Amino acid sequence: MFPRSAYVHVPFCAHRCGYCNFTLVAGRDELVGPYLDALTRELTLQGSAAEVDTLFFGGGTPTHLAPADLTRLLTIVLRQFSLAAGAEFSVEANPVDLDEARLDVLSQFGVTRISLGAQSFDASKLKLLERDHSAADIARAFEGARRHVAQVSLDLIFATPGETLDAWQRDLELALQLRPDHISTYGLTFERGTSFYARQVHGQLAAADEELQRQMYLTSIDRLTGAALEHYEVSNFARPGSRCRHNEVYWTGGTFFAVGPGAARYIDGRREVNHRSTTTYIRRVLAGESAVAESEQLGPEDAARERLVFGLRRLQGIELAEFEHQTGYNVTQLGGAALARHIDAGRLELTATRLRLTREGLLLSDAIWPDLLRV
Repeated sequence: MFPRSAYVHVPFCAHRCGYCNFTLVAGRDELVGPYLDALTRELTLQGSAAEVDTLFFGGGTPTHLAPADLTRLLTIVLRQFSLAAGAEFSVEANPVDLDEARLDVLSQFGVTRISLGAQSFDASKLKLLERDHSAADIARAFEGARRHVAQVSLDLIFATPGETLDAWQRDLELALQLRPDHISTYGLTFERGTSFYARQVHGQLAAADEELQRQMYLTSIDRLTGAALEHYEVSNFARPGSRCRHNEVYWTGGTFFAVGPGAARYIDGRREVNHRSTTTYIRRVLAGESAVAESEQLGPEDAARERLVFGLRRLQGIELAEFEHQTGYNVTQLGGAALARHIDAGRLELTATRLRLTREGLLLSDAIWPDLLRV
């Protein structure tokens, strides 16, 4: 299917937080102009303009760009990707960046959804995470976003070193007081290549106890669903009608465009990933070379396995007949002994029509996916 969704990676941040392994450059604002030139070139090479139902600007921090650069970015992209009627247009934002000038730009270009990287309302936790904002900044940015766009989402991190269950519950309560349309909760991970990983290796930081992490995640589920947010994906909660439609394209095996350094696209069964280095991306594209660093044509079985794993991230799981019709594979035959083992262990539930995670499976989902991806 021709993609009806597009992702744009904006790699700029004021600084790199210690836990972050995303594709970004910190303190390199002199690259913004060349990046925008390269993005223009990459979009031109992509071919004719396309109408999309979802458009997502991620990073990095898109709102780190100055208002004039943000205006140029949106102008460039919307020449290539026009928004269909009722389209979802999302932009990730950092609380300290979201001033009235940037909000005016986002509003003028039709942004419908802002995803605010709050992470926490606790001053000591924000300091540990090396964030540059305060709880007051979150509240100010949230209220500004609420005046300019239809939907506002909050990202929160739990299970940071030294964090207690009570502290996490306070974060949830303060988030709910703002009445966001959507909340994403992520357990802190120590990714190789980050400064947090190095500090963990040297005994300077310790991961939260596994049982405490379980309690925090279950507390998130119970408190947020108790506040009338639908738990619709492993890490995501939304008010009715406020799911992230762009991310659902990924989880349902849809196709999508993607541009910018490190951006990954999926079109016609081929997965391509641009070079992660922003400077290499700029150099290659402006020299007329391809930005692609990795390319793989997925066979039917591999594509079906990916669709199975992504689909199971959603709480509604996989509808068996629909999956077989769309992929040509029977779920139980595809999953084989690994699937049967997880069902027997109570991590997955299989009915006559559907396969989905159980509550226990939600806690262990990251350990399930590799088994289902293996041939």
